Amino acid sequence: MATDLDGTFTALADPTRRRILELLRERPHRAGELSAAFDITAPAVSRHLRVLRQAGLVEERFVEADARGRVYHLRPEALVGLRAWLDQVQAFWTDQLGAFKVHAERLSEGQER
Repeated sequence: MATDLDGTFTALADPTRRRILELLRERPHRAGELSAAFDITAPAVSRHLRVLRQAGLVEERFVEADARGRVYHLRPEALVGLRAWLDQVQAFWTDQLGAFKVHAERLSEGQER
């Protein structure tokens, strides 16, 4: 069963899409500006943007003065689920490493006696 988190990971698996998100983190960009930032074709960038839109990570807004113009914006709220999942994983490993540290210190103290 696919979840929103699966879609987020799928979208973030590609380095071009991660770079697009980095650019959008700085400020909204027109599609042409995003295409100019890569050594791939505009249709290829458009396909990456579609994946990011479907994952809910970006949204496009039309420019009123230019019916053909689209500006892409980052949707940081779409990363909330990912952040919550990473926090859970980090908490698990922090607990595990803390328990391992206590165990290793006890063993070390036992060897010193």
